[in-house]
Amino acid sequence: MNGKEIVIATLQHRETPSLPWVPFAGVHAGKLLGYSAAEVLKDREKLLESLVRVNRLYRPDGQPVVFDLQLEAEILGCALKWADRNPPSVTSHPLANAAEIPDRIPRRDEGRLPIVMETAAALKKQAGDTTALYGLLCGPLTLASHLRGVNLFMDLIKRPEYVAGLLEYTTAVARQMAVLYMEEGMDVVAAVDPLVSQISPAHFRKYLAGPYRGLFEFLRGKGVLSSFFVCGDATKNIEPMCETVPDSISVDENISLPKAKEITDRFNIVIGGNIPLTSVMLLGTQEDTMKAVVELIDSVDHWNFIVAPGCDMTYDIPVENVIAAEQAVHNTAKVREIIAGYRSAVADIQVELPDYGALDRPLVEVFTLDSESCAACQYMMASANDAKRHFGDRIEVIEYKYTTADNIARVRTMGVKNLPSMYVNGELQFSSIIPGRDELFNVISKYM
Repeated sequence: MNGKEIVIATLQHRETPSLPWVPFAGVHAGKLLGYSAAEVLKDREKLLESLVRVNRLYRPDGQPVVFDLQLEAEILGCALKWADRNPPSVTSHPLANAAEIPDRIPRRDEGRLPIVMETAAALKKQAGDTTALYGLLCGPLTLASHLRGVNLFMDLIKRPEYVAGLLEYTTAVARQMAVLYMEEGMDVVAAVDPLVSQISPAHFRKYLAGPYRGLFEFLRGKGVLSSFFVCGDATKNIEPMCETVPDSISVDENISLPKAKEITDRFNIVIGGNIPLTSVMLLGTQEDTMKAVVELIDSVDHWNFIVAPGCDMTYDIPVENVIAAEQAVHNTAKVREIIAGYRSAVADIQVELPDYGALDRPLVEVFTLDSESCAACQYMMASANDAKRHFGDRIEVIEYKYTTADNIARVRTMGVKNLPSMYVNGELQFSSIIPGRDELFNVISKYM
């Protein structure tokens, strides 16, 4: 079997000679040729050139065309902030002050869709016979949050009929994106919905179960394989996600893969993940990466399992670490010999925490993967910034991004279990749940 055949066989619950390897190289693909994130997401030739390099260098069994959850939002009126090393982030929300339900469905010729679809077609010709190609779309909840902003999380409680209508609309957008990817011959259509980790199972079943079940039934009826991609600690929603019957679910390092796989196995659904991106792939060595991947492979049985990074790979991940991950998947026995007896040299970084009992004003600390690249983190941080605008100098707000060794040490010292999380005066208030405006303001007020 070649790589494509291994991915497809895995998703169809058939025996394979090896585990499939699917590196999610979004803007990281541009790094291989010295292109910025903006260049690789705005220029068809640079995007295709970068994807071909990923295919040759990292030997993926499966590969996405782009990892950009702002494609649809940009067309629908959201302003974007561009960066050199991250995908763009949404900076304005057209429905923030108007609880309306749009009816505009993106067309193939709008926004950056021509770049993506033409690249998908070209990559299909060059690598589609040997590599399973993934078309990634923005999930309905995350797209709704792009359009509505943080007000959406209050709407879940106060405007249920509006939320249901808005999600019906964003699901129609998702279906249109799926059709466009299918027309270009993508083997797997993946709905990427980071905000799913930020809602309760009750809200998932109330608002998202129907839309997602319908989306996956639609894909299955067209003979296309599907994936449900979630970021953050979505442990509580793994079972509700399985109930929507996707072919696979992808999770990041916030989730215990063995525990999640117990659930997905009950539903006979493939699970993908979840090599740690920052602590291992970005800041670790080749040996650290190989050791982490081998330990991941050993932590679960290999039926219904795809090895992948926990999310979209960070731009600055060293190339040699991705190659190390690939080798650990494709040549596991040899890598075991290489890392036999290896012990990671953990940096001994001492972090001094504030004297929370002596603060002269409430301190709001937001621990994120990176609010510039992680949608769930962006909206957690947006809630904190909204509080800062409301309270002004009466509070202090700080973000700690899980992108530096110092901040990783701080996360460990604080005992932060999940990202994103929000603390007030050193006390955990919100973990993988984005608070409503009133709820957050009430919590902060108690510390004044």
